[in-house]
Amino acid sequence: MMSQVRLFKITGELRKGGEKLPFTKNIRAVKKEDALQHLYSDMGSRHKARRFEITVKQIEELPEPEAV
Repeated sequence: MMSQVRLFKITGELRKGGEKLPFTKNIRAVKKEDALQHLYSDMGSRHKARRFEITVKQIEELPEPEAV
């Protein structure tokens, strides 16, 4: 059985230099844990953020837009 790729919307904040920077990212993944790993990896590479600097407030699954 094929695993269904879903769309997750992750909101939270990034603490850098004493500032809290809010973010919202849409990430495609098979399950919630994979989406979280992708978020940590992406934020780390783009912003040099370490995991303890990222606070995830909400993860919600979005309905997939219909393929046209």
